[in-house]
Amino acid sequence: MEQQNYKIHFAPVQGHTDWTYRNIHAKHFGGVDAYYTPFIRVEKEDTFRSRDMKDCDPELNSVENLVPQVLGGEPDELDVCLQMLEGRGYKQVDINMGCPFTMISRRGKGAGLLSDPERVRALMDVVKEFPEIGCSVKMRLGWEDPEECLRLLPVLNSTPLAAVFLHARVGVQEYKGETDKEAFEAFYKGCEHPLFYNGDIVTVEDIHAVTERFPRLAGVMIGRGLLSDPALAREYVENTMLSQEEKFRKFKAFHAELLAAYMERLQGDHQLLMKMKTLWEYFMPATNRKILKKIQKSNKLTQYNEAVVKAFIPSEEEE
Repeated sequence: MEQQNYKIHFAPVQGHTDWTYRNIHAKHFGGVDAYYTPFIRVEKEDTFRSRDMKDCDPELNSVENLVPQVLGGEPDELDVCLQMLEGRGYKQVDINMGCPFTMISRRGKGAGLLSDPERVRALMDVVKEFPEIGCSVKMRLGWEDPEECLRLLPVLNSTPLAAVFLHARVGVQEYKGETDKEAFEAFYKGCEHPLFYNGDIVTVEDIHAVTERFPRLAGVMIGRGLLSDPALAREYVENTMLSQEEKFRKFKAFHAELLAAYMERLQGDHQLLMKMKTLWEYFMPATNRKILKKIQKSNKLTQYNEAVVKAFIPSEEEE
């Protein structure tokens, strides 16, 4: 029996998945049905950060399907974001109602919205004013109570959403502790939109386990799992596991092109190394700890390159 492939969407991760990363990931690995920008937010006087505008510039993005994500907050802010993105030709936009970080949630944005159905309803009313845009929602089970998502179901079901992406944790957990599959299942049973599972998917086996338990899913959204193993989506879609040697060869080529691209964009060793060290917060987590420590301690590009060479040797033994 032929394997049913569910869609794989690459979740946005602030500070990691910018346009350079996305383009190069798609070129070297693929397997991803849609990439998402880290959230765009309105600044003072209805303006946007220049880096956000650059990151969603259609001229800079070569991935086949890019979905800009906007930070859910006030209806007026969402309206301004959707107008701007519609003007740039986007037909899909994702609304972030799941960011758990305190600096966002304490302002009643991201996951801080989830305990207030009326504020969510006000955002969904804005969505209805943009019928030409297929809006989706990325959310969590709730802020503190995993049943908060169930109280939002009537509002979400009555809104013409393209999809819902549900991370199976509450906001106060951030990324700690176990995901709550039982709470996810309760939402899954009542959700009338295409639903994607999100949370702690790091292997092909994890994808199969989730889709076997929830067969009506449209797919899965993966963030940190793809940052740590960029080949994950490809291996799932092709139903073929890369050998360690082949994977390291691909990872090395991916890293080399990423380094060269950031070298063109960033000024001097300091900026470049800060950016590349961020990559290694997730990338290849099984790398020898001594090598990872040398990467993080490097303050010159030559030192960084010397450490990285060892990271791409599969048989590298601890010294």
